[in-house]
Amino acid sequence: MNHSHHRRSFLKTMATLPVLAATPDILVAAAAEPGKGHKLRISLNAYSFNAPLRDGSMGLDGLLEFCAGTPIEAVDLTGYYFPGYPAVPPDAYIYHIKRKAFRLGLDISGTGVRTDFTNPDTAKRKADVQLVKNWIVVAAKLGAPVIRIFAGAPAPAGKSWNDVAARMMEHVQECVAFGKEQGVIVGMQHHNDFIKTAEHVHAVSRMITSDWFGIIVDTGSYQSGDPYAQIAETAKYAVNWQLKENVFINGKAEPADVPRIISAIRASGYKGYVPVETLGPGDPRVKVPVFVEKVRKALFGEAG
Repeated sequence: MNHSHHRRSFLKTMATLPVLAATPDILVAAAAEPGKGHKLRISLNAYSFNAPLRDGSMGLDGLLEFCAGTPIEAVDLTGYYFPGYPAVPPDAYIYHIKRKAFRLGLDISGTGVRTDFTNPDTAKRKADVQLVKNWIVVAAKLGAPVIRIFAGAPAPAGKSWNDVAARMMEHVQECVAFGKEQGVIVGMQHHNDFIKTAEHVHAVSRMITSDWFGIIVDTGSYQSGDPYAQIAETAKYAVNWQLKENVFINGKAEPADVPRIISAIRASGYKGYVPVETLGPGDPRVKVPVFVEKVRKALFGEAG
C-alpha cells in the first residue's frame, strides 16, 4: 500500500473543505466580535479571612479547603499569612500549598507583600525592595502571575507628592525589572494612602511603561470624588483587582454597585481573575459566600 499517496490524497481533500465548517459557531462569533467572551472569574483575597488567619484558628490549608467548596476558582494568598513572614517559607511548604490548590481545583491568582516606598529612610526602602524580590521568587514557585505591593504612607511633611512619587517609582522599577526576569508581574495597589485618586494612579502608571507593571485597582479605596468614574478611568491599567463590598460616596461607605463595576472591568478589556475581598466585622465563612454570590450573578447572571 502506498501510504504516501493516501496521505497526499487525504490532505488534498481536507484542503477543499470550508475552513469554518468544523468550527463551532461560538468560536466564529468570538472571532468576529473580539470584545465578546470575557473570561472573568472569581478569586478570593486571603485578607477576607484576616482574623482567623492571624489568630491561628485557620491556616492556608483551611482557606483552600473552604474556597474549594464555593464558586471561587482561585486564591490570592497574601504573603503575611505564610508561616515566618517576612522570611521566605521553605520550598517544601510553598510546593505543598501549590499542590494542594491544584488538587482542589484552585488557581493561585496572586500574592502580595506590605511595602512602604515613601518612607524617608533609604535603608528601609531598600529593605522593601529586597522583600519584594524575595517574594517574587515565591510567587514564581507558587505559579502566581502577579505580586501585589503598596506605595506607602502619604508624603512626609515638607515633601512634594511628585518628588516622593519619582523616588518611589525608582525602587518599584527595580522590582519590576526583577519580576520580568522571574516571569511575575508587579502590581501596585492604590490604598487611599500615598495614592488616593485616579489622578495619582495616572501619574505613577506613566512613570513605568513595562508590560510587567500595572495597577491593582481597589474598588474601595477611591474615597474622594466619584468612585465609579475613577474605577472606569483606571481600569485600563489593571493587572488585577480588589473588588470590595463597599465604595465611598462623599466619604461615606455604601454597598457597591457590583454590576456597574463589572461593566467597567469588561469595558477595559481585562479578562483575568477578579479577587473579591470582604472587610469589617462578621464571620467571613458567612460573609464571603454572600458576596461571592452577588459577584457571580453580576458576572454570569442568575443561571451562571
